[in-house]
Amino acid sequence: MSDVENRGMSVTLKNRRLRREEICSTLRAEVLSGQWETNEPVREISLAKRFGVSRGPIRDALLQLTQEGALVYRQNKGVRVSSPPEKDDRELLFRIRRDLETHCLRKAFPSWNDEDDEELTSLLGSLHEACSEEDLSKVTASDLALHRYWVARASEELEFIWLSITVRMRMAYSRLSNYKEIYEEHAPIVNAIHKRDLKTAESLIRKNVI
Repeated sequence: MSDVENRGMSVTLKNRRLRREEICSTLRAEVLSGQWETNEPVREISLAKRFGVSRGPIRDALLQLTQEGALVYRQNKGVRVSSPPEKDDRELLFRIRRDLETHCLRKAFPSWNDEDDEELTSLLGSLHEACSEEDLSKVTASDLALHRYWVARASEELEFIWLSITVRMRMAYSRLSNYKEIYEEHAPIVNAIHKRDLKTAESLIRKNVI
């Protein structure tokens, strides 16, 4: 195979991976924000039409979301939206998520740098834009991306554990009166991190993750 063919294949695989991640991000946010009903079937064909792709990237995305726990495969029933945890389990998972996030932030802090600050500022900006547009899917995806950043910054393994917990929950946006409150809860967290005020950042994260 020539170098040109190799480069072409590499670009194709990269584009497919990026498309899969885009589809995953959208569907994950929709499930977390309650836009899909529990046990609702997830159809490859309809999703392929919706995203304007072949069934390959859809199949890849559904496999990833099933591995994460947002979806579940049932024999003779196909892929469906997973059930949220029972109340007691939910409270336990939230405690674990809070502990995991604050642990990861502490672990990442010694090597935190200006590039991390810039990335957090960008992610917070995306959240502000999504809240201004009142787009629930974008709000959920932006919220998730912000929290995921300091988890991933600490450890790839802990990021996977965190994601497997988080995708099984449903975002508690119903407790808020408007989208602006979501941004206003996250801005002080980012500000505390910028100031390297770990204690305040941890406290704010614990109040936010409920």
